Amino acid sequence: MLVSRRRTLFSHLTGLVVTLGFVCTAHADVNPQTQVPPPQDVPYPGTLTLHVDANDTGQGIFRVRETIPVKAGALTLLYPQWIPGDHSPSGPISMLAGLTLSANGKPLAWTRDKYDVFAFHVDVPEGVANIDAAFQYLSPRRDDEGFEITDRMLDMEWSKVSLYPAGYFTRGISFVPSMTLPTGWQFGTALETASQAGDTTTFKPVTFNNLVDSPVYAGKHFKRVDLNPGGAAPVHLDMVADAPKYLEMTPEQLKAHRALVTQAEKLFGSHHYDHYDFLFSLSDVLSGNGTEHHQSSENGLGTDYFTDWSDNAPGRDLLAHEYTHSWNGKFRRPADLWTPNFNVAMGDSLLWVYEGQTQYWGYVLTARSGMWSGEQFRDALALVAAKYDRNRPGFEWRTLRDTTNDPVTAHRSPLPYRSWQMSEEYYSGGQMMWLAVDAKIRALTHGSKSLDDFAKAFFGIDNGSYVTKTYTFEDVVAALNGVAAYDWAKLLHGYVDENRPSLLDGLAASGWKLVYDDKPSDFEKNSDKQSPARHKIGFAYSIGLVVGGSGQIADVRWNGPAFKAGISTGTTLIAVNGHAYKAETLKEAIVAAETDKAPIQLLLKYQDEYRTVPVDYHGGLQHPHLVRIASAPDYLSQIAAPKK
Repeated sequence: MLVSRRRTLFSHLTGLVVTLGFVCTAHADVNPQTQVPPPQDVPYPGTLTLHVDANDTGQGIFRVRETIPVKAGALTLLYPQWIPGDHSPSGPISMLAGLTLSANGKPLAWTRDKYDVFAFHVDVPEGVANIDAAFQYLSPRRDDEGFEITDRMLDMEWSKVSLYPAGYFTRGISFVPSMTLPTGWQFGTALETASQAGDTTTFKPVTFNNLVDSPVYAGKHFKRVDLNPGGAAPVHLDMVADAPKYLEMTPEQLKAHRALVTQAEKLFGSHHYDHYDFLFSLSDVLSGNGTEHHQSSENGLGTDYFTDWSDNAPGRDLLAHEYTHSWNGKFRRPADLWTPNFNVAMGDSLLWVYEGQTQYWGYVLTARSGMWSGEQFRDALALVAAKYDRNRPGFEWRTLRDTTNDPVTAHRSPLPYRSWQMSEEYYSGGQMMWLAVDAKIRALTHGSKSLDDFAKAFFGIDNGSYVTKTYTFEDVVAALNGVAAYDWAKLLHGYVDENRPSLLDGLAASGWKLVYDDKPSDFEKNSDKQSPARHKIGFAYSIGLVVGGSGQIADVRWNGPAFKAGISTGTTLIAVNGHAYKAETLKEAIVAAETDKAPIQLLLKYQDEYRTVPVDYHGGLQHPHLVRIASAPDYLSQIAAPKK
């Protein structure tokens, strides 16, 4: 039974994180060459006020004013660098501009730290009780950078529009935040409103760690939908859209989204929030976003999410993934990912639990809620399995654990040969590993227990609390042994720390196997259309290419047929066998090459050079599907079935 423990947001924020050993490690990470004082677990004296004027939708400028209580002497202000959910030092310091500091109406000189560009030093004169800070956050203005504000909506993250005093844990720094929106706009956020005056909203006091964890979605076209009517803790879907028509849900769609909340609570047997808000943009401009928070999540998909429901199954797992993070990632968090403030380096070594198991539950909950059919669940899983069957040779030299460094080393930037370099495989590779773990538990217990039991025991503890509880590898192993005794450390190390892990083992153990034929599933066809670079067509499992709608080659499978022919990413495919490139033209050429043993001739343009490349491939079209293994128990169907 769920027990409601309604408390104000502010009262939660003074809780202690249970990892004193890591705090000492975090302090040691501070660069001794800087003048930045290390964080201490003591309250900051006084409450900061922070106001953001978000009226300038045309130029994308957020105008910020802060008042900071101070005492005379040296003060260091920090701009957040290590952003939770990004797992990397991604704070956009380059977008901060126009910084001025003043006291009693007089300007104060500041200097940036010599070694830490996120730190600003100022000497506070005697007799000054507060200093005022003003600056602008200049949001990206090009499509390839990702918009944060348009003439119809915005996504505002407080970490980008705030400075905070160094020398303190963020949970000990209290803020009173406020914001001004364009007239008529409405908003959604996990923050609680204290007062409203015209277009300006002032929120209740909140500590800085939870302010950063509580972004705001706002827009001209807004709708709020109750997803947990009568539940122990309110859950809402706060939507902004490019036009009102995109906000309309059918009764069946509403039922599925409400079932997502119900199935998550049945899975974990708890909730770790007073209230939860899915912040959801339906836009062809402000889309492609997904970031977890404890009492909310940032989610962004195209305008047609509801209006073209039948073709939009790919990507529909986004809400389930980010919602799962309230339990896995925000409440339970790897010890090396918890830090006392946002300028101490994070460690990503357990992202295969944080993100990998979340990816697993995201798929499962999407199926259990009815947002995917059983067939769509299997087709989605087939695409993941095919990637690790044919398109990740990089495991020859990297391990799954090594890819947990990718948020820092690659910053999610484009890679010339992703199949060889690999990128954050702890998501989908971790997902396939956890499927194997689930199947193993079911086999060991003859179907009486499953990974569901681990989820409830590990993530579902302390119902109603959201004071972060950290964990280590040993804690994960102990919890698995609490469900079913086994050498889990050896099994997990085999997947995470060894080259060429057997990431398809879980499929076979669940009663299904991966096969290929020449017909793509509807899910795969729609997945091509819904990819971040719209209309990419995948030939990765056949000729070894992924091609964009304009013919630009987005990826080349390492050591695949196209790679062996000398084809590079970034090249534009102009013609196939003498005919202007279209996706259908390449498909027809691949089919014809099954019987015609002549190479497929590709005319390519790279920079200013044209060349024709023969590709010796005759294996036909290859599209992944799952089929039943009649002799094995069908655990996969049990995994996808809704909990009663």
